[in-house]
Amino acid sequence: MLGLFKDSPVIGKASTVIQSPADKLFNFIGNDLLANYPRWSPEVKELEKQTEGPIQLGTICRQVRVDQGNRSESTFKVEAFDIGKRICFKGTSDPYRCDYVMESINETESRITFSFELLSLDLHVRPFEKLVRIAVQDGTERTIKNIKKLIEADIAGSK
Repeated sequence: MLGLFKDSPVIGKASTVIQSPADKLFNFIGNDLLANYPRWSPEVKELEKQTEGPIQLGTICRQVRVDQGNRSESTFKVEAFDIGKRICFKGTSDPYRCDYVMESINETESRITFSFELLSLDLHVRPFEKLVRIAVQDGTERTIKNIKKLIEADIAGSK
């Protein structure tokens, strides 16, 4: 009976190989976050940095998203910024985490693994947890495909 109210996170995870060195991939996702995040996630309608300086550990951003017609506003903080390897954002106003891990395969290819976690669900959403899990997984797969398409097009265009 105690497990009935257990609040387990909803996690989606996707991975792919991208024709890009890991450092360029990291720059696209991390250093150039403000320009590129709305490109790979078109649901992002507004994105602004709330702290001074470049994107780095501790940077706070505010975003406005429209997901399936629902507008939401949240702030997130960069909680990991391992140059060339990983960038992770954690919601400060809502319980979520986005984690991008990049691994170099060779000079021209890298693997990216993206995971999105809803750290808790509101009580009124819990009856729909299975649908939420499906939507989160679909969203992570779409995100990875969008990043791959954009990065590979950017690299092809710069040749």
